[in-house]
This record gives sequence, structure tokens and C-alpha cells, in this order.
Amino acid sequence: MLRFSKILSLTALLCSLPLAANEALETAVKNPLRTPEYLQRDQYRNPVATLAFFDVTPQSTVVEISPGGGWYTEIIAPLVAEKGMYYAAHFPANSSEYGQRSRKAFIEKMASQPQYSKVQVTEFSAAGGVTIAPANSADVVLTFRNLHNWYIGGGEDALVAAYKQFFTALKPGGVLGVVEHRLPESQLNTEWTRSGYMPQSMAVRLAEQAGFVFEGSSEINANAKDTANHPSGVWTLPPTLRLGEQDRAKYQAIGESDRMTLKFRKPIN
Repeated sequence: MLRFSKILSLTALLCSLPLAANEALETAVKNPLRTPEYLQRDQYRNPVATLAFFDVTPQSTVVEISPGGGWYTEIIAPLVAEKGMYYAAHFPANSSEYGQRSRKAFIEKMASQPQYSKVQVTEFSAAGGVTIAPANSADVVLTFRNLHNWYIGGGEDALVAAYKQFFTALKPGGVLGVVEHRLPESQLNTEWTRSGYMPQSMAVRLAEQAGFVFEGSSEINANAKDTANHPSGVWTLPPTLRLGEQDRAKYQAIGESDRMTLKFRKPIN
């Protein structure tokens, strides 16, 4: 049974960091160099509140797992460029054709603007065999909407293997931040495993199995309109809208998925 150690309100989390850190997050999100299309998703991804909840500051050494096209990179990399460090653990160089294209596009993006000059592009694979960052170096490891991919590819073992890599990279006392499409616990007896949604109880249990302490959850990225029961799974909803014009207005009205936002910590001892 899921053990909610604490549910933090938005007000509480915004008070959990020094004012200067919150102002720095606000400034990073307002960066005029962010991709215009990305700005439209701020209402669903809530980047200031989410990064504040995960204790990200301008001094942080941050590892982002599978940064894709760089949605969060555009915020975090400039934020920590002066006093911190940003590792982008992307697809391995020897991954699939899709992975290689995605990695190449990301590297080209990092070379396109001076604000990315200090970004360190590393590699991540749920199967292991790569290094996301030096051991015991990171203040924060972040993963956004990736758990379902690893689960679909390798089940619970893949998730535990991924969590263990994050554990290795983090300093003692460091934070693992997880955002993922949330499956209601009442739907565990359904055919959910390829829906793109994950049960929060599993996400917590497997992280604890890898050595993490579950510190708390937040409803920052919740969406009560999302039932997590759609014809094409989470991809039925925006931004994918896999059904095309079929019921498009209905799914746009729902918005992006209901998401769990989980905070774990690597024990100091």
C-alpha cells in the first residue's frame, strides 16, 4: 500500500527555498530564448513550482535523464550555468536510429547558443553500461515522464536498474525528482501496462528497493479531468492527440495527463 509520507501544498513548497532561488527559477522560465511552442506547455508542466519542489537552485549540479528535445534543458541549463552544472543524460551514441537522430539534434541545439556552452551531454540506458554523471556528484537527478518507457521495455527490473543509476550519481542527501503519468490505484486490475500510465505505489516501491527514501509527493502537476482510461492510452491526450480529429475537442478540453510528482532522497548514511 502506498505510503504518502507527506503531501506538500504549493504554498509550502514555494516557501521551501530562499526567495532568491525562487526568483532565479522565475527568471529562467521567462528566458526569451525559450522555444515559443514550449511556452504553451508551461500550464501543464508548471516548471517553477516543480523545480522548486525538487530543490533545484542556481548552485545545483543537476542530471536530467532523457531530456529529449530539451524542454527542461532550456530552463535548467541557463539557471545553473554560472554556479552549478547540468548533465543531459541522452540516448547512447550507439542506440537505435531514432535515438541517434534525437541525440544528434540535441547536441546541435546545445551548440547553437552560448547559454548551453557548459552543458555536459552524457548517456543513459535503462539497461546500464553507461555513466550519466560522476558517482556522488549530483545534487538533483530529474526524470520527466520516462518511467512508463522503461517499464514497457523491461518491466520492474528495468525501473530498479534505472533508479540504481540515479542513486549512484547522487551525492548522499541528494534528491531524485520524478514526474510521471499517474494511473489511479483503482485501475491496477485493468490492462494498463502499455497505456503510458504508471501506478504511484509501484514508482515509490521500486525506488525504495533501489535504496531511496520517499520524502513526499505534490499535486503540482495533477489534472483531475484525466481518467487515465483512453482508447490510445496517454497518447490520446495533448500534445500527441493520437486519434487525430476524432473527439479532438474533448481531449483538448481535458488537457495533458494527470501526473504524480515524487521526491526521493539518497540517505546520508
